[in-house]
Amino acid sequence: MKKNICLIILSFILLQSAVAQTDSLNNFIVKENLLKNDKLAIIAADKDEKPEEGVKGTYLFSINGFKQELTFHDGVAVAPQQINKSTFVYLKHENDNGTHAKLYYVIKKESGLNPIKINWMMLVLIPLGLVIIAGMFRKFIVFAVIILVVLLVFNSNKGLGIPTFFETIFDGIKSMIW
Repeated sequence: MKKNICLIILSFILLQSAVAQTDSLNNFIVKENLLKNDKLAIIAADKDEKPEEGVKGTYLFSINGFKQELTFHDGVAVAPQQINKSTFVYLKHENDNGTHAKLYYVIKKESGLNPIKINWMMLVLIPLGLVIIAGMFRKFIVFAVIILVVLLVFNSNKGLGIPTFFETIFDGIKSMIW
């Protein structure tokens, strides 16, 4: 009798953990909303970035620093903000499995939105490459400084501030380590 009760309790615990695992959101991709209404669709995905249609419920995201509750139906949620011009969009979701963050540059055209994922390593390698080239060839120091300033101004005007820049890099490093 005790063994049967223990088996039932153990089965219940395993079933609950299996249900919780199917509903966890550990990766996502960003696409244009199918309605073409200048909004982004956040799609739940597995580690290989294949859509997971089984994700349902409300999940807390940070979109460019603003907390948003996104409701997923069949693995898809729509961000409430409309994109008026090309901009950087930084999405972050925290759960028990860690922090999941991605940076996208969304190009706004008449035909719709085109989100391009920005790898955090590019945020490090491009300025670092310019500094190394400027150090190797003294004639390029002024040229490298001008390019770095132009990159900084462009990024700031398009919504990628210094805090978001460093947060993206730190989140990328954390995801690489853990």
